[in-house]
Amino acid sequence: MKKTVTTLADGRELIYYDSADDTVRDAVDLRPLDAVSASGEDSEIRHDPLLGDSVAIASHRQGRTYHPPADECPLCPSQEGRLSEIPDTHYDVAVFENRFPSLAGDSGRCEVVCFTSDHDVSFAGLTEDQAALVLEAWTDRTADLAELPQVTQVFCFENRGAEIGVTLGHPHGQIYGYPFVTPRTEQMLRSMEAHRAETGRNLFDDVVARELADGDRVVLEGEHWVAFVPYAAHWPYEVHLHPRHRVPDLRELDEGARTEFPQIYLELLRRFDRIFGPGEPPTPYISAWHQAPFGVPGREEFGLHLELFTIRRTTGKLKFLAGSESGMGVFINDVPPEAAAQRLREVASE
Repeated sequence: MKKTVTTLADGRELIYYDSADDTVRDAVDLRPLDAVSASGEDSEIRHDPLLGDSVAIASHRQGRTYHPPADECPLCPSQEGRLSEIPDTHYDVAVFENRFPSLAGDSGRCEVVCFTSDHDVSFAGLTEDQAALVLEAWTDRTADLAELPQVTQVFCFENRGAEIGVTLGHPHGQIYGYPFVTPRTEQMLRSMEAHRAETGRNLFDDVVARELADGDRVVLEGEHWVAFVPYAAHWPYEVHLHPRHRVPDLRELDEGARTEFPQIYLELLRRFDRIFGPGEPPTPYISAWHQAPFGVPGREEFGLHLELFTIRRTTGKLKFLAGSESGMGVFINDVPPEAAAQRLREVASE
């Protein structure tokens, strides 16, 4: 992998990740853009005294690009007569600071990850080599953001599909560098500590061992990874992907896990697209890496894993977060986890 760091016309950082070591990236961003504020004054973190969590206030995001036509996509490479966020005419993987960030300056950092310069494919359509390069980019960004004093936790994720709220059709994801430990992670850390105090064992290890022993919810197994629908799945179709050797974050994955990841992950994504049968539109999903935050007690006990889920519960119907979910945080799942796992196993041969 070759990494090339440059800047856009307004001062934002742009990083190219290339498979070929001899790739030259010297294209210049020629757009007449005003310099961005380095202070993050357009983003504010407010603490909720009742719930104890934090909310990012970012009103400038109201003006972000919204469903542009394909020939005006800002994530496609630049071409003669049309300049985009990527100055070069082709790229393998590109990462840049978000032009409309939720977090910026002392409030953290937001980045966009373009998985390929091909506008018309999805992550599931990448080759294993391309997916491996994305994993390298996620890992490298985690390492770099870990060095920023304002970043406490790194979150790599992909929103896919208009039903999720995606406003740009180009295959891409995002990386958030939070200045605090997120509520979901805090819950996991508390559960992890309580489980250790009660049993003397690691919670993540026991969860994986339970699913492997039960087997009903296991979807895919490899030498280095296991994918299963969790026992108490929140979403209609939800899969958790864990490395068999527990590590706290992407930086710690060994070579075997890195090599096998593209095979397992691409197969999962392709099965997601087949859940609802032939002729159905691509399945909308959220794919979310859970990594240990930095500087917290017991971070080595945390188990890196990826959570992949869709809000579509059946053909033509979505799972809405209504009263119980949004008002009280209590999920009601219409699809039994065992049935979801069975369906995800069945679609392997379709």
